[in-house]
Amino acid sequence: MYRLIALLLLSACAIAPKTVAVGRYRAPDAPMYSNAVMDQNRLVGTWSQVAAFGGEACKPGGAEISQGAGELQIRYRLCESGVQMAAAGPMASDIVGRFAVPGQPGPWWILWADGDYRTLVVGSPNGRLGFILNRGAFPPDRLKAARDIFEWNGYDLRRLTVY
Repeated sequence: MYRLIALLLLSACAIAPKTVAVGRYRAPDAPMYSNAVMDQNRLVGTWSQVAAFGGEACKPGGAEISQGAGELQIRYRLCESGVQMAAAGPMASDIVGRFAVPGQPGPWWILWADGDYRTLVVGSPNGRLGFILNRGAFPPDRLKAARDIFEWNGYDLRRLTVY
């Protein structure tokens, strides 16, 4: 009897496996706007992840976007909502600045691209993801602009991890 109680007490002290739930990082009733005047061909190239919502649980990643077969193609490994996500395939787009991306919990909306297409702010209307992709240096003024865009679109900036 005492052994059974001791075994139960020991099992109660065991560490439970860590589970990461996909969170909502933006107010569900907040309006959201994508960049409708962008040149989607300028997305082609190599991008590094410099920030993410829920990004403290995994390492930053990156994406490679290329042009192929009449549409953009992507290969990525990104920290999203505390989970390392990776996939490859077409970035289907019916509306400029909005993409269906393989392996994602929702569409990617490009919320903002700086004038030289060095920084992209990516979000999703369902609020389950949000991150910043960048190429080259990432100066404080572009970080501030990216944070302002997230805030404008209803994101909770307290949950943004900058790498």
